[in-house]
Order: sequence, then structure tokens, then C-alpha cells
Amino acid sequence: MNLHSAKLRVAEGLNTPFAPGVRREAILRADERARLFLYLALFLTDIGAVLIGFVGSNLIRHAGILNINNLAVAAAMLPVFAGIAINSNAYGIETLRDATLGISRSVLSLIFAGATVIFLAFYLKASTDVSRAVFAMGVVSSIGAIILARTAFVRVVRRNFSQSLINEVIIVDDVPFASRDPYSLVYEADYLGLSPDVRNPLMLDKLGRLMHSADRVVVVCSKERREQWTMILQSAGVPGEVNAPEMAEIGVTEVGRFEGGPTFKVSAGALSLRNRIMKRLLDLSITVPILVLLSPLMLVVAIAIKLESRGGVFFKQERLGRGNRLFLVYKFRSMRAEKCDENGDRSTERDDDRITRVGQFIRRTSIDELPQLWNVLRGEMSLVGPRPHALGSRAGGALFWDVDLRYWYRHATKPGLTGLAQVRGYRGSTVHHSDLTNRLESDLEYLSGWTLWRDIYIILLTVRVVIHRNAY
Repeated sequence: MNLHSAKLRVAEGLNTPFAPGVRREAILRADERARLFLYLALFLTDIGAVLIGFVGSNLIRHAGILNINNLAVAAAMLPVFAGIAINSNAYGIETLRDATLGISRSVLSLIFAGATVIFLAFYLKASTDVSRAVFAMGVVSSIGAIILARTAFVRVVRRNFSQSLINEVIIVDDVPFASRDPYSLVYEADYLGLSPDVRNPLMLDKLGRLMHSADRVVVVCSKERREQWTMILQSAGVPGEVNAPEMAEIGVTEVGRFEGGPTFKVSAGALSLRNRIMKRLLDLSITVPILVLLSPLMLVVAIAIKLESRGGVFFKQERLGRGNRLFLVYKFRSMRAEKCDENGDRSTERDDDRITRVGQFIRRTSIDELPQLWNVLRGEMSLVGPRPHALGSRAGGALFWDVDLRYWYRHATKPGLTGLAQVRGYRGSTVHHSDLTNRLESDLEYLSGWTLWRDIYIILLTVRVVIHRNAY
């Protein structure tokens, strides 16, 4: 069954009751993989167009003979062009749908790349070895090739992928509704036992998995439930909207449109696909070498844990990650096996009687956190992000989310091995409400101002706080 027919089959069964047995999460992931494939194909199309432009100009100018110097300039220009084009969002969902927008971004990137290469050639005094005529012909020919290639590419995308570029999920709660779009995924909350309960981690996990990889989530619900669903959408880190049919009465139409009526847009998602890819590449480029480098140390620690006390080497605990989805976090076991707290109901204290001698050392030096590199490798965590907390964690005797409901906003991105709160010294037990709110403010600040360079900066600062007075 192809992607379109699968979505159609899902929609036919979902417009009223939920169609059991159909894997919607797999369909959404298939759509995201299709877009990634299209981005890569579009990128290679641009690279091919530039190569054709320069090689063709070279052959025309030199009567069928390739000039090495001119080709070297083209080779030097390609990575510059690629970097500028990627940074200019020349490969995004909007450029797959709008040929003119994509062409303008790609052509401008090529012109800037050409100017950069000319400047460098002049600065390095290499311009005398390059034919200016061939270079100018190459740029003009590449622009023409990009226009033709992109126009044809977008036509193919519109013909074959027009209905699968956007993943739209509709959640219907306590109101009658029937979607007119056969490609939307409609979930009946009552039928599935779904509710916007922000104090139920298992429900949040269920909703998080339902909305995973969605490009747009629209909740159709009563006015009384909007605030609760808003909290769910904001914490899930998805582009979310809540329907507001009464807004049509006062003529508001700029907040959003859905099924012919207005909506309130309440969440926009944490990071774009491009930023998530950049963050993931940073994670892998650091995690893989560190795992190889520290594997002897981790082996020694595992042996020491086994020799001192009975039980497994690793401590595993369910925690909430990106989009409120549960995952198993790994740590070296630092407590006696029979006293391990699986739910985290009791926070670790200074001189905690549950901690072994080896455990005291690995906690004080943060070595106990090293197995979470495996979580990073699996894509469940990132090197930098809000720290994942045990479900039973408390501050001043109250569950974290009861202290401040903004706590759920932290889950709009992957949890991290380290984070802004950690490098600022907010570690250890949470005896008072302020112990949580200090961390929460730092986490929300990180989410609102994410950049790749800030991640690198936090990683460098983490080296300074690996051994910390609050690490126990």
C-alpha cells in the first residue's frame, strides 16, 4: 500500500470512530522521511545544476577541452554555495511547494558564493589563473540550470507528493466534528480514552506519541477545555492550534484558518527540521568519539560497581522526553539495588545512606551520567537540553508540575545530558520550590533562545562544573 492510499484508508475510518489496527505514527514518520528525501534530492539537483553550468561553459569556451584552473574554481565554489543555500532555507517545505521562492533563494546563494570566491581569488592573487569569461558564463549558465531544474522538480513534487508533504493531525474532544480532508488523521478523544490531563505522565506519553512528527495539530474542543489542550500542545513542542468558531462572529481571520473557520494558534514547535538536523549532527560528532575514548573508564566503573554490591551495573528509570514521550534513561547504579527508587519519589540527599562508596565517587564526578551517552546516540536525548526528571520528583513536597505548570514546556525539545541550568549551578536536591523554579527559568530561557553556538558554549562550560558541590 502506498503512502497516499494508506492515509486515505486511515481517514475513511477516522472521520467518525477510530479505525483500529492502523499504525498512524508509522505513517507520520514515513511523511517526514519522504520530505528529508526530497530535501536531499533538491540539494543534489542544485549541485548538479551548478556543475553542469560551469563544466558546460568550460567546454564551450575551450572548444571541448577542460581547463583544470576553471574547474578548481567551480569546486571551491560548491561548498560555499551549499553552506549559504542551507543557511538561507533554500531546502525547506515552502521551497518544495513554491518554485519561485526556492529559485530566488538558490540563485541569490549562488551569486553570494560567486562574489565570495572572486574576493578570495583576488585576495590570494590567484585571479590571473582563472578565465573571467568562463567564470561569468558558468554563473549565468548555473542560474539558468537552477531555474529549469527547480521548476521541473517542484512540478514532480506537486504531482506525486502534494498530499503527503504536511502531516495534519486533528484531535476531536467533547464536540461533534467530521473532517472534509481525506488526508488528515482524525482522533476521537473519547473513543481512545484521551484527555488533556497534564498531571498524568502516562496520558502525556500517549498524546505525545500520537502527535509525534506532526507538522500541524488542530484540537477541536469545547471552550471549557481549550486551556488544558493549550498546555498539552505547548509542552509537546508541536505546531498546535485550538479551534475557535466564535471568532468568526467578530471578524477575526488572521490568527489561523481551519475547515473554513478561524483558530487560535497556541504553539509553534521548538526547533525547525533544519535546526534539529544541525543539533543532531553536533550530538553525533561529539558523542561517538567520547564513547570510544571513555569506554575503558566505563568498563572499570562497571567492574567496580559489580564488585562492591549485588545488582545490575545500570540503573534504568522511565522519564518524560521530547513531546512528553516516555523513555528509559540509563545511569551507572550508584545505590544499593534493594534501595533504588524507581519512581524518584525520594530525592537524593547529601550523605544519603542508599549510596554505595563507588556511587559516592561516580556521582561526585558525574561519571554516573555517562551511560546517557547511549540515550543521546539513540536519539532519545541530546547533549544539551533540559535535564529529564524522575516522574515522582518533588520540590518542597509538591510534584514539579504542581509547583509550576510551565514545567511541561521543557518537553518541547529533547532532554539533555547537560543544560543551561546545570552550568549555572542549579543541581542537587530540590528542598524548596525555588530549587525547581531556578532550573525552570533557565530551561525556558534556553528554549526561547536556542542557537547551535549556544549549545557548543554550554558543552564547553560543562567541563568546568563536572565536579560540583551540589553533585551528590
